[in-house]
Amino acid sequence: MRIIDSHCHLDDKSYNKDRDDVVARSRAAEVIQAMLVGVSVESSERCVALADASDYFFASVGIHPHDAQEASEASLSRLAELAASPKVKAWGECGLDFNRMYSPQDIQERWFVRQLEMAETLDLPLIFHERDTKGRFFEMLKAHRFKNLKGVVHCFSGSIQEMEAYLEMGLHIGITGIVTIQKRGEMLREQVVSIPRNRILVETDAPYLTPAPQKNKVRRNEPAFVREVLFKVAEVRGDDVELLAETVWNNTVKLFGL
Repeated sequence: MRIIDSHCHLDDKSYNKDRDDVVARSRAAEVIQAMLVGVSVESSERCVALADASDYFFASVGIHPHDAQEASEASLSRLAELAASPKVKAWGECGLDFNRMYSPQDIQERWFVRQLEMAETLDLPLIFHERDTKGRFFEMLKAHRFKNLKGVVHCFSGSIQEMEAYLEMGLHIGITGIVTIQKRGEMLREQVVSIPRNRILVETDAPYLTPAPQKNKVRRNEPAFVREVLFKVAEVRGDDVELLAETVWNNTVKLFGL
């Protein structure tokens, strides 16, 4: 099979001592490419450097809502410079997060809009982050939607109504290891059945959200484990796993222009 981890953070310092080994294990698990996702200027710089140096990685650049209060026009200009690399295939992770409120709501919203504008200018698909916004994320996205909007709602955790609204906008849905967790993933397993096959992406969000059964053995997630996400999605949907793997591969390649 050909599997892509469509969202991971292997620039994280927890991989500094064994990143090559992590990639080798991923290749052995048929996870043969991965998208490194930037969450700040500094992390975006690391992601692009790693992608430029390896045929295993592609990269995105962006500012996470947690870091929105550190954003500036200068930082967006720097991200646009990084996006000139042929290995940069998306803008994000960007969006809104009203769960922990590391950045004030008005600041999050201001820089979310600016990042939508940057992605439109650069003609890049978007990697979206949304958590506990009670409809505000969709409201803003709809208000500032542009003609060629493409993207994925990463680590989807909303309602079925929100999922249907995202699908209606032409967006993809990113499924993480949460789908494998018995109690926490119960609602997601019910929802994943309703996602059109050509709109599904699988991801790890490594080093976070380690799927079962690995989470019982190791704390740190890694791209190899996205295989468990794919297999669980196939099981829940009643899909042939090899057919689903190829479809999800094609979805990811098409969305990001790989």
